[in-house]
Parts: sequence; structure tokens; C-alpha cells
Amino acid sequence: MTNAQQAATQQTEQQAINKQWRLKQRPIGEPNADTWEYTETVVPEIADGQVLIKNEYISIDPAMRGWLNDAKSYIKPVQIGDVMRAGTVGQVIASKLDGFAAGDYVCGNEGVQSYAVSEGQGLYKIDADLAPLPHYLGALGMSGMTGYFGLLNTGMPKAGETVVVSGAAGAVGSLVGQIAKIKGCRVVGIAGGGEKCQFLVDELGFDAAVDYKNGNVKKDLREACPEGVDVFFDNVGGDILDDVLTQINRKARIVICGAISQYNNTTPVKGPANYLSLLVNRARMEGIVVFDNVKEYPIAMQDIAGWIQSGELKVKNHVVTGIETFPETLMMLFNGENFGKLVLKVEA
Repeated sequence: MTNAQQAATQQTEQQAINKQWRLKQRPIGEPNADTWEYTETVVPEIADGQVLIKNEYISIDPAMRGWLNDAKSYIKPVQIGDVMRAGTVGQVIASKLDGFAAGDYVCGNEGVQSYAVSEGQGLYKIDADLAPLPHYLGALGMSGMTGYFGLLNTGMPKAGETVVVSGAAGAVGSLVGQIAKIKGCRVVGIAGGGEKCQFLVDELGFDAAVDYKNGNVKKDLREACPEGVDVFFDNVGGDILDDVLTQINRKARIVICGAISQYNNTTPVKGPANYLSLLVNRARMEGIVVFDNVKEYPIAMQDIAGWIQSGELKVKNHVVTGIETFPETLMMLFNGENFGKLVLKVEA
């Protein structure tokens, strides 16, 4: 690094302000203004073995609500006072860590903040010329990995089978439906509102869509799936899971990816009342956690990138600008406001 570059790096580190959202208290029900604390701190100088990253995009995911609970799960909860956990894409602006250089674009889990100091754990370089940066938080990131492995490894769809997806206009659901179509399945999406349902059919190529806000899910699903349901990829839980269980076929596979309808409950989580349908139909219900497939991520990324390039898979990102909007942007997930992958752009 030249003297001029070193001087610029030191100036950035000393003068830049890091905008951060921290967990102030654990929410009961929906997160609100009392859940968060907004802080601004001066970006520190980095030490040997560290990199300084300027975050450009932050991933907004339903799983974030679960990370706020002080309960045993697949990952430790965010601690009071900590920067809120989140997937990020950003640019290295200073490096004292082998393998990373100023100018590199990187993907990691650097939290809801405008800058991050990292020692490289979970950080990997990405090609900003290969795909738009938000793609690395969606189709080429955790959403894509979740949909790919959840459907193909756990759902195991076969050509000609009927696949139903709840939360189908969201980041994971929209990818699952398209991958199922690529694999030769008949695909039905469940989403909220006529506009989203039309989007699924007209733009993403789903065979049918069920509007849970303006219709009767059980009745409409029966009409959309006259031969029953072979694979159900569930992102919602609650009543919709119950409705689908009444229509599964023998040896059906139910993939439990999430239960966004239950995350903000102040009462106990509603379990499936129709679970005996699993017994009657010799069906299987299995949960998935994307981190179980880390070693196979390169395979999934190669497949997904190929499908995007060929036009077989369409990606829709819903980008909101301004890190200051984080609390409101997070709630868009639970209000069903997002179309596709919800991403927060740090700066205007």
C-alpha cells in the first residue's frame, strides 16, 4: 500500500461514523421502538489480522425475530447490547489480514451497522461484476441456499409431482417454486393479495396461486391441487400448515423452513392440529437449517447462477434505502409488504 493509500485509510478509520442498531430489550410479541437502541460511534483503527468493511447492503430475514428470543435454538440469541445480527455485503476499505485487500467485495454476517471490523470469520469474497450485490444476500446467499437444499435434499420432488409453497412471494418461497418448476413439478404458491398471486403465475411461472387474504385456503387449494399435494414447503406455519395437511398424498414430504405467522405470538406457538394426516398418509415432516449444508454451498451457487443466466430463474429484490429505517423495514416481513428478497441499502 502506498503512503497516500495508508493516509486515506487512516483518515477513513478515524473520521467515519458507524451507525448501528443494537438490541436494547427482548420483545414480547412484535418488536417495537423499545426493542432497539440506535448508536453512532467513531470507526476504530484496525489491528493486525483485521479488515475494515463498509457495509453496502444488509439482509432482512424472518429468522431475525427468532434470534431475539432468549431460548435454545440452532444459533445463540443476540445478546442485550449487541449489534443486531444480520447477513451483509460490503467492500473492504482497509486490510491487515492476509487474503483480503482494500477494494474487495465481501459477504458475511457483520450485523446491522454501516461499518464492521472483522477478523475474517465467515467472510468470503464475491464478484461484484458477476451479479448485483443484493443477489448475494438472496438468490446467491442464505435465501437461495435455504430454498435449494430444503426443496431438493429434504422435499425430494420428482417430476410430475405437485409442490405447494407458502410464503411463496418471499425470498425463499419464490425461489423454491421456480426450482420445483425447473425439476418438472406442478407448483402452487400461497401468498397474500391478488397482486402477489398474479406475480407468481405471470412472472415466475407458477401453475396456480392461492390468496390466503381474500379466499378460502382449504377450498382454493383443493381446486388448485386436484391430485393432492406431494411436497409442501412451509414458511408460514399456523392455520395454513393445518389446511395443507388435510390434502397431502401418501408418502408426502412436508419441509418446515419457517413459521412467520407464529414468530410474534404472545401465546404459545400453534402446532399442527391435523398432524395425524402424517400417520394416515405415511408422510414425513422434517425441519431444515441451511447451515447443515455449508460444504455443498458451491454446488448450489453454481446451479442457481446458471439458472439465472439461462433465464430459468428470475430474481426479485425488494430494496429499502437507509439504515435508519431498520426497525420499520424489519416489520415489513411480518406485515407481508415485501415482494421477493427484502434488503436494506445502508446509504442513499
